[in-house]
Amino acid sequence: MRILVTGGVRSGKSAHAEALLRDRDTVTYVAPGPMPSADDAEWAARVAAHRARRPATWTTRESTDLGDLPGGSVLVDCLGTWLTAQLDELGAWEANAASTWRTRFDARLDAAVTAASTAADLVLVTNEVGLGVVPEHASGRLFRDLLGTVNQRFAAVCDEVHLVVAGRVLVL
Repeated sequence: MRILVTGGVRSGKSAHAEALLRDRDTVTYVAPGPMPSADDAEWAARVAAHRARRPATWTTRESTDLGDLPGGSVLVDCLGTWLTAQLDELGAWEANAASTWRTRFDARLDAAVTAASTAADLVLVTNEVGLGVVPEHASGRLFRDLLGTVNQRFAAVCDEVHLVVAGRVLVL
């Protein structure tokens, strides 16, 4: 089973993804995004809420390397925070057109999608960000466009895609 769970902010996608694996004895929860800093209490509270919901038998792995997914049941939450971490690490937010960040990003994405395509029991969580307003800033447009590409690439290797809206799930 490989499932991509997508939806808007606070739609219930993480809770749905966790419920898909709730009956598994062991799950590796991969948190691939930036870790909370001391000066961001709101982000720290979000991370703490996610940690508190996880069963005690689940193992957490905080890593931005999705090209090396563990075996067994795996939940990755979320591809949007993974993308943010990649853009941070590559210095892509302010990169110019001559920068080589895109080649390095594409290699990381290829490795991550390949790992996902061979996983036996995987649930990926991502965000839908391209359904409305065009972002005012170039960095917002970059993120939106790349996340759309990331979502398409992972969806292509998944057995199902679940869209979560207002806590309701639509299997696409």
